[in-house]
Amino acid sequence: MDEENSDILYNRYVGRPSVVVPTILFVLTVITTMASGALFEGIDIFAHPGKILHGAPFSLSLLLILGTHELGHYLASRRHGVITTLPMFIPAPPIPPMIGTFGAVIRIKSPISAKNELVDIGASGPLAGFVIAILVTAIGLKYSTIVPIPYSEGSIGLGSSLIFKALSYLMLGPMPEGSDVVLHPVAFAGWIGFFITAMNLLPLGQLDGGHIVYAIIGREHRRFSIAMVGLLIALGLWQWPGWILWAVLISIIGLRHPPIEDQHIPMDPGRKRTTAAALLVFALTFIPTPFYIV
Repeated sequence: MDEENSDILYNRYVGRPSVVVPTILFVLTVITTMASGALFEGIDIFAHPGKILHGAPFSLSLLLILGTHELGHYLASRRHGVITTLPMFIPAPPIPPMIGTFGAVIRIKSPISAKNELVDIGASGPLAGFVIAILVTAIGLKYSTIVPIPYSEGSIGLGSSLIFKALSYLMLGPMPEGSDVVLHPVAFAGWIGFFITAMNLLPLGQLDGGHIVYAIIGREHRRFSIAMVGLLIALGLWQWPGWILWAVLISIIGLRHPPIEDQHIPMDPGRKRTTAAALLVFALTFIPTPFYIV
């Protein structure tokens, strides 16, 4: 289906996507993430509301990553004539350790007909967000500082993905023994961006990674998703308990993937390279223990 016909189909059945609700949610999310960013810097925004702007670097960096991710999905969907909503940000209470948002989503409202389309739509978001997260993290690490490890029993530490370790080495050099990095808010937003990318690329259910797996193995997708739920639970018992909660939530949402119409048509070589890139990004961003208690 060419672009002109896809736009005709889109406008005939649903018209232009509503901008009112996405705009309201975006404005609210800007406020809540700015508030979270200011609180992370130790600012009492309830006593000094005007200082909420101190959270702007964190907010803008995080929303740039999330927005690019969802915009990738949206543009890929439109290119293939798949009807979706506009990206919608979800605000969250700015109460530490929350970050002021539950992320962003788009809702697909029409069937996906081929594996090539499924791969494009599923992989475009995390790949685009990954690129922006690299840039954001590199900038943030430039303004981060190395300090002696202030061991405080009961404090929360952040795990590092392979890509975050590599960027830290490139931007800050080798870490002296007994030292750690105090992340600038922009670098922390980049860390969150990598973590969200990995969560979305988990190969199960209707996550981005689930779309890619369905394009690869088709009807075996549900069995594979069940096995992945078991693996997440085991990882939760061994590494980070949050994986158990995530496994339960995905199971409740559903592990079955909607079928595509042209299941028998294989992916072309370009989409096979895209799936390989998505799997590589997953390996680079996944953190077995994202949070730990000192």
